[in-house]
Amino acid sequence: MSDEPTAQRSSPPDPHWGKASADPEEIHFLAGPRSRSSELARVFRIMIELIRGFRGLHFVGPCVTVFGSARFPETHPWYALGREIGARLARAGFTVMTGGGPGIMEAANRGAKEVGGRSIGCNIVLPHEQKPNPYLDRFLEFRYFFVRKVMLVKYSYAFVALPGGFGTMDEMFECLTLIQTGKILNFPVVLLGVEYWRPLIDFLRDTMVPKGTIAPEDLERVTLTDSVDDAIAEIVKAGTEEFGLAPEKKAPRRRWFLGERPMEKGAGSLD
Repeated sequence: MSDEPTAQRSSPPDPHWGKASADPEEIHFLAGPRSRSSELARVFRIMIELIRGFRGLHFVGPCVTVFGSARFPETHPWYALGREIGARLARAGFTVMTGGGPGIMEAANRGAKEVGGRSIGCNIVLPHEQKPNPYLDRFLEFRYFFVRKVMLVKYSYAFVALPGGFGTMDEMFECLTLIQTGKILNFPVVLLGVEYWRPLIDFLRDTMVPKGTIAPEDLERVTLTDSVDDAIAEIVKAGTEEFGLAPEKKAPRRRWFLGERPMEKGAGSLD
């Protein structure tokens, strides 16, 4: 994986971002059974990708993952909101993690980096030679969406969703499903952008709850707000009171014989 320079400029949104698979291997993966040797080789490729993710993100500290559309330019109000939440999360001591792409992902990474915080991107390999945004201290690239989602969830203590499309919905509902089923702890899920998210919350509360497809308590961990102050207060409260996070908490020890090294800002890719 090649290093990416850290440039202080915003990349323009790509309307075709994520429109097709970059690699026919992914199409084959989801197209039914292949030969036994092919399937075994794929298992090892997935395993290697998982190990690289675990190894690369082990020392990044407590993260908050920010989800949002790749399609908003830096002139959009939601980009500005993403930039603000990224900065505030970094000032609160969290590492800001995103999918590493443009739009709101870039905005959150940019906000964190501008205030001296840690900015991480878990980029997905997509067509059109999609590059990680230029505001990342470190990044990982993944071939498989499901491996990337593991990383975005595994290292985070809260999730913030700004307006987005299918990908944002997928990631947000995956987090809610894991919380609902007890696979992860009751981490906060904050939806920023009341006008955008209100119809969805109304549907969950007024249709799904009465029909019994979800329970009323399933919505208790969802915070809908336009206020960055409220979002940060909810995340910090959960982090300190429920999960025992503290700035002085001891970080995992690095093992020199495993080649583990500190996370240095601007160092490019994580191996």
